[in-house]
Amino acid sequence: MEMEDQMESQKRRGQSREDLISEQTGSLGCVGWIIVILSAIFNVCLFPLTIWFSLKIVQEYERAVIFRLGRITDRKAKGPGIFFVLPCTDSFVKVDLRTVSFDIPPQEILTKDSVTVSVDGVVYFRVSDPISSVANVTNADFSTRLLAQTTLRNVLGTKNLSEVLSDREGISHSMQVSLDEATDNWGIKVERVEIKDVKLPIQMQRAMAAEAEAAREARAKVIAAEGEMNASRALKEASLVIAESPSALQLRYLQTLNTIAAEKNSTIIFPLPMDVMSHFMKK
Repeated sequence: MEMEDQMESQKRRGQSREDLISEQTGSLGCVGWIIVILSAIFNVCLFPLTIWFSLKIVQEYERAVIFRLGRITDRKAKGPGIFFVLPCTDSFVKVDLRTVSFDIPPQEILTKDSVTVSVDGVVYFRVSDPISSVANVTNADFSTRLLAQTTLRNVLGTKNLSEVLSDREGISHSMQVSLDEATDNWGIKVERVEIKDVKLPIQMQRAMAAEAEAAREARAKVIAAEGEMNASRALKEASLVIAESPSALQLRYLQTLNTIAAEKNSTIIFPLPMDVMSHFMKK
């Protein structure tokens, strides 16, 4: 259902855009055609000279929107390559179709949980419809930049601080959808939006650092307590095993002597057999 709604909304926007363009590319009228015919005759009569003013070239990544007596001549932009214009009646505007990127200046934004943060980002967009980008907005590039700043404030104003710090991908996607929908009538396609940096106030940074340190200390104490508990359980099991087997106690005694003898100390130990000690231990 969401896909169908999006397709219908895009279709409606496309139809409204075509209707607007068709209104702009209406008939020139009787007087307009007379002027165009006179301009064409003048162009033919002075052909060797006017060829330099009539012949235009646009690059592969450019398109030309031609205006004839103030009206767009066709629903499709010209280019790439060579095209002709009438010097007296025609004018054209070159539109660059390459992807353009710009930085969103750092914005002081109040989040949903009343924390002031400074956020900046970057936006990548391109012109998808040259005619709409010329006829429907004064400056598509500048308008997109301003709209990106306001969209960033609106989107982050509905997020908590934790969401701003952890869900950057979701915020970028929301901004891209909002920008793309708003700039569709301008012939602009927003390809990507990225959040570059989130700066917190100094007091908030200190508070978060103290909270993180306290959480780490609590985890360290829990881990140490679990280690002590596991060690005590292991010692209990070892004592039960040694109690059941006297030979195990003798081996443990010899191992301890070996460990002490390996160290550099001035203490000399004369071990006694455990059988002799056991006689006194029973008494």
